[in-house]
Amino acid sequence: MVEELLGAAAGVAAAGLVYVAAAARVVKQYERGVVLRLGRLAGEVRAPGFTLIVPIVDRLHKINMQIVTMPVPAQEGITRDNVTVRVDAVVYFKVVDPANALVKVEDYKYAVSQMAQTSLRSIIGKSDLDDLLSNREKLNQGLELMIDSPAIGWGVQVDRVEIKDVSLPESMKRSMARQAEADRERRARIINADAELQASRKLAEAAHQMADAPSALQLRLLQTVMAVAAEKNSTLVLPIPVELLRFLEGGREEPRGHDGKRPAQRDTSPALDASAERSDEPGDERGDGPAVEPPAVEPPAERDVERTVDDIIEDATEK
Repeated sequence: MVEELLGAAAGVAAAGLVYVAAAARVVKQYERGVVLRLGRLAGEVRAPGFTLIVPIVDRLHKINMQIVTMPVPAQEGITRDNVTVRVDAVVYFKVVDPANALVKVEDYKYAVSQMAQTSLRSIIGKSDLDDLLSNREKLNQGLELMIDSPAIGWGVQVDRVEIKDVSLPESMKRSMARQAEADRERRARIINADAELQASRKLAEAAHQMADAPSALQLRLLQTVMAVAAEKNSTLVLPIPVELLRFLEGGREEPRGHDGKRPAQRDTSPALDASAERSDEPGDERGDGPAVEPPAVEPPAERDVERTVDDIIEDATEK
């Protein structure tokens, strides 16, 4: 009798062990357990640790609660300003409702991936190229909202979305490089022009001060000569002051009378010489006859420009 009881107890213990082995489950710290009993959601979500289910009747699904890093495949699209670009991004999300993540969507990871690709294409079409290159923070926020809105119903929360890279065609890269180079050249020219303007104003002020003190200009000339000579040059170009040229030009002018007019010029043409020789002929031995006045010659300013020298000599001889 005792042996039968011991055998029955051993059988119950063995059955109990088998049942416990079949029903026992271990949920890890970063997971949550969702139990489906005969295909229906049963009870609450199982916490991490050891838990039991009804064998054959219950099925335990473990949902990972960690943050998932999902790269979004590069998407090619046309921006609002008609530029073809290729953009790739990365999505950070996690499950906040394990039951909805299991029941509401077949594969939440695949669903989030497809939603991210669609949203990225939409963002590309609504943005300009300059926004994609320089205003990524705003685009990241818009992309996050577009993905997070439908994901909330799936029990998934999007933590962050980042645009990793924007690939441009080679022709567009060259065009942007030329544009940047032209802009830098424009700014350099503006700076040079501004410097020239300031320098010209300072030179004008210096010229006014030197005009009040003529010796300052001479000192400046000597400083320039010393600066050029210090370079050990074989040729030295010495500038002549304008005042010296004016002085030489004034010395070449003919003297004027008290009335401010030039004196009459004496015509030394051959006709006058011939008249002087005729006054000393033998008919007047003493040579004290009446003096023959030279014919009047008009001043050079009143002469006819078109008359030649031969015509002038012929007219003087006839007289």
